[in-house]
Amino acid sequence: MQKIHSRIATVEDAVLLADISRRTFFDTYHAYNTKEDMDMFLQDHFNLDVIIKELNNTENIFLLVYEDEQLCGYAKLNESKIPEPLQDFSVIEIARIYSVKEKIGKGIGKILIEECIALAKQKNRQIIWLGVWKENPRAIAFYQKNGFEIFGEQDFILGKDVQHDWLMKKNLS
Repeated sequence: MQKIHSRIATVEDAVLLADISRRTFFDTYHAYNTKEDMDMFLQDHFNLDVIIKELNNTENIFLLVYEDEQLCGYAKLNESKIPEPLQDFSVIEIARIYSVKEKIGKGIGKILIEECIALAKQKNRQIIWLGVWKENPRAIAFYQKNGFEIFGEQDFILGKDVQHDWLMKKNLS
């Protein structure tokens, strides 16, 4: 039987985290974007220096999920960004949540979202929120199934392409 477990990432996981970040983002979005935009985004957001800086930032928490010894997914929680409609609440953002493509639909995302919610509750947050690309119906349905609801919109810049995200939240109190 496969053993699934999670842990908080440390700076020693930077190479591993940079690799899974590039791989999962590419697998999820390369078919919908130009090579130039993808290359620019991957270089700007998932190079080793950026990942190390993110890991050293105390406002970020990275969760890694393993099946046995195989890294299957990760999430990044961020405590610094607060959308205008949520300014009066104690919130935390799921800034990234990804499963490797071979494990999509196999429960890794469910474990990640449950771990993110548990961490948010431990930190006494009232709301957990995220942005999701409007053109990703599978992800939107996943979040809705897990109690998230749309509360706004934001732009997301991928390379030079301006894309549009839904903002979704889940009340925790």
